[in-house]
Amino acid sequence: MISDSIVAADGPSDAEPAVPAQRREQLTFDLDVEICVVGGGLAGLTVALEAARTGASVVVLEGRHVGWNASGHHLGTAMPGYGLPLSDLIARVGFDDAYELWSLSQQGADYVRAHAAEDVIPGVGLTEGALEVSNVDAGERLISQLQMLSEDFATEVEGWQIDRVRDTLRTDRYFHAVHYPRAFQIDGRKYVHGLAELARKAGARIFEETPVVSIDSAGIRKRVTTPRARLRASNVVLAGNVHLGEALRRLSDTLVPVWRYAAVTSPLGDRLAEVTRFKGSVIDTDGIDHFRIVDGDRLMWASPETTWEAQPERHAGAICKRIRTIFPQLGTVEIAKAFCGAVGQTVHGMPQVGQLRPGLWVASGFGRQGLNTSAMAGQLIARGMLEGDDRWRLFAPFELVWAGGKTGRAAGYAISMAMQARSAAAGTLARYRERARQARLNAANR
Repeated sequence: MISDSIVAADGPSDAEPAVPAQRREQLTFDLDVEICVVGGGLAGLTVALEAARTGASVVVLEGRHVGWNASGHHLGTAMPGYGLPLSDLIARVGFDDAYELWSLSQQGADYVRAHAAEDVIPGVGLTEGALEVSNVDAGERLISQLQMLSEDFATEVEGWQIDRVRDTLRTDRYFHAVHYPRAFQIDGRKYVHGLAELARKAGARIFEETPVVSIDSAGIRKRVTTPRARLRASNVVLAGNVHLGEALRRLSDTLVPVWRYAAVTSPLGDRLAEVTRFKGSVIDTDGIDHFRIVDGDRLMWASPETTWEAQPERHAGAICKRIRTIFPQLGTVEIAKAFCGAVGQTVHGMPQVGQLRPGLWVASGFGRQGLNTSAMAGQLIARGMLEGDDRWRLFAPFELVWAGGKTGRAAGYAISMAMQARSAAAGTLARYRERARQARLNAANR
């Protein structure tokens, strides 16, 4: 499975509904609570919401503001699975544990769907379906994947043959596809702010512009220091990304920072309906492109990826080129907004979920993991702290691994470029072979 591509911007794109800014106070006084969550993103807010619902006293400390980076700016796709391919997951932990982990990811998607209901978090604009398309002719592999997902992992999927794929997406770049009818998309910005409001109503206190300076995790009561106050808690949850700062450098050094660039086009009118009739997300199996329709006649498209930060506008041309490559009949498209943001990817390809030491928890490494995975992690940790649920131990094989610093970033960039080049070459060869087969068939018919 290729999971959701996370992207971020300094502000909402033209196609993104504005979310009313709600200013939350800084922490300026000392506190004593049961649970302190460091990080006001999707995972941290889910922990806070679930813990507060049980009556626990919860505080969320956010260094900037809720949803300012990846959690508030993404393509919003929720579908089962992880960044690590299912076959690799089975090889790593065995079939039984892989089944349990997969089931947890499905439960995470169900959690997001339940909270994205109009009467819970209004205006998130849920749309159904995700299509995972192949850049090469992979019919046999498709059959094997479908059998494993539907028969062994109880996942609702269906296979699409080449004709159906190309009738829906008018391009010869894609061959077979796996359709996830229960996958869905939402407005991620509204969802993360909706989670924050639900957590507040449940009793959690959220403090913004309150970075953590240090954490003393020894003893039963942990000590958390911020610039203007101190806090004591029985449990501390580290739910940050690559921006955890010097106080948590040991954790942030286990993540490779990756910037994925995306854009929203200007309205395309009737041209868009001529190239795609699919209303959900389209994700290629090589992780190069991820796009969907927004506002009825625009494309939101994520494509270039790098381990080094740059101005989003510099990548607008590359995104235009990718759109022309996939849908040349669209002609020249105009980019209304280009944006990016950093996510943390782990070396082993799985999220970091669990207890580091008694009372110190981690929910991190959600780059390429998908919207549902952060929801699942938040539930697991809340239940682990308050109910003794030990299913977080399923993630124990995926321990904290140093990501290699700048050398690791350079290696990650080189590997990414090599994989994209290999994918492009495989796609070119597949299309050449298809044309050759068709030529031979036409000659035989004549």
